Amino acid sequence: MTFNPAPASFRKPVYLDYAATTPVAPQVAAKMAECLRLEGNFANPASRSHLFGWQAEEAVEDARAQVADLIGADTREIVWTSGATEANNLALKGAAETYRTSHQTGGHILVSAIEHKAVLDPVGWLESQGFAVTYLSPNKDGLIEPAVVEAALRDDTFIVSIMQVNNELGCINDIKAIAAVCKPRGILVHSDAAQSAGKIALNVKDLGVDLLSLSAHKFYGPKGVGALYVRRAGDVKIAAQIHGGGHERNMRSGTLATHQCVGMGEAAALAQVNLETDAQRISELRNLLWNGIADLPNVQRNGSSTKCVSGILNVAFATDANQGYDGEALLLSLRDLAVSSGSACNSASMSPSYVLKAIGLSDAQAQASLRFSLGRYTTREEIEFAIEHIRSVIAKLQKA
Repeated sequence: MTFNPAPASFRKPVYLDYAATTPVAPQVAAKMAECLRLEGNFANPASRSHLFGWQAEEAVEDARAQVADLIGADTREIVWTSGATEANNLALKGAAETYRTSHQTGGHILVSAIEHKAVLDPVGWLESQGFAVTYLSPNKDGLIEPAVVEAALRDDTFIVSIMQVNNELGCINDIKAIAAVCKPRGILVHSDAAQSAGKIALNVKDLGVDLLSLSAHKFYGPKGVGALYVRRAGDVKIAAQIHGGGHERNMRSGTLATHQCVGMGEAAALAQVNLETDAQRISELRNLLWNGIADLPNVQRNGSSTKCVSGILNVAFATDANQGYDGEALLLSLRDLAVSSGSACNSASMSPSYVLKAIGLSDAQAQASLRFSLGRYTTREEIEFAIEHIRSVIAKLQKA
């Protein structure tokens, strides 16, 4: 397969790690800057004794409404956090504390074995505190089947936490179907939506979830801010994990960073406007990338090719333990591409990805796998360059 060389007008290395983080959209940065200076909206939104505080509070509440609109929630159901990690901790630990207080015992938690560490680590901590945990295995496509969830439910199961989109594979779980088997039993359903919000259409009422975690920097907002959707209902009670002032309806204390909240709100509004066009364009570029390297020897695509978000392509450059390429050598050779060998949170580890191992890949395959993730600012020229670069590197590694 022959490709025309890409023009040298773009910066190298080419950024193909949008699943790790996205650049802040220019409109978002401009809105945030307005909340930082003396002549702007810089005040503490909890200061209700003067105009400056009122204006800051209004800006925060407008942003809260924008985030709520993105996921089809009521404004009063959005709790600001520092990101999806804190939102996951608040959802899981907050629900567990409420359950233990009312039942005087630890209950049962159900999660998938391929959740992000921001779910697995707090759940592991809860397990050490006396809660029972079941880790569900995905199918070969990386999906958690609703029937598997239903079969694992127990009388003391009080929460099920399944991510909507896997951060390494990009596969989309059927959260609506999973919630449907949990709700008749009165079991809380939580979903980490860090990789889905702003990427696919998302409505919490339609999904039937009780708790949903968001992170602004995954959809062109700033790092350091996120939110937890908490369904307004008497049976959804989350104990605060940060105390000191009773902010966010006593669920999360702390002075709100006006500029961060405003940035997330603006990013959410932009994501809603660009949802369909972004998804279609990015999907075309991802398919171009895959079609450009799929004929290489010892290459296979990891995860579902149909039930997946547009921006993530996970590829194993090894078909078995004996055929393929050394993952570290491959990553180092692709110096003109900013890609990932897995989750950004585990990038320092030399161990094979637990996500890829869970879907049946060998250690060699998992270590020879790369995640390419595309986004709003990815261009066709960059993808054509990436294809050319990958093919060139593979050809050299074959001769080595």
